[in-house]
Amino acid sequence: MILKPQDVLVLLKLVAMGRSAWTYNELAVELGMSPSEVHAATRRVISAGLAVREDNEVRPNIRNLEEFLVHGLRYFAIPERGASTRGIPTLTSAPPLDDSFAASGEIAVWPDPEGDHRGEAFSPLYRSAPTAARRDPKLYELLVLADALRGGRTRERQLAAKMIKERLHAYS
Repeated sequence: MILKPQDVLVLLKLVAMGRSAWTYNELAVELGMSPSEVHAATRRVISAGLAVREDNEVRPNIRNLEEFLVHGLRYFAIPERGASTRGIPTLTSAPPLDDSFAASGEIAVWPDPEGDHRGEAFSPLYRSAPTAARRDPKLYELLVLADALRGGRTRERQLAAKMIKERLHAYS
């Protein structure tokens, strides 16, 4: 089985939710995906060892997920950058990284017609990520950290790795 970017989105949503109970339909609505896409994603992440089935529930395998995000995400989900567009801030222009880096000109945004900022286009992890991020601030922060791991500069990646590790360990 080959992992897909939406699999990482599902895993990050599970981390953002903590140990809350969920159904495939609820997760699908929250993420802007179909229930079958969510179900297929959970099968793939279990197969890859990034999640485990515990008591009829799928839970992220934190140790493996941390290793994958910190060391592999930038090679797995390479971001595309583009021209200036309207969108939702990401990278160092959004929480939790915006407090740690001084604003330097143009910001990075996920292209989104409902966004309220203009900046350099930075492709989201998955097409429905901006919509899902608007619904869940914790997921938004995890996606911003994932973007820094995917396409940030060295200092941004290092801080994002530290912050994402803290959030993953808080889950477990």
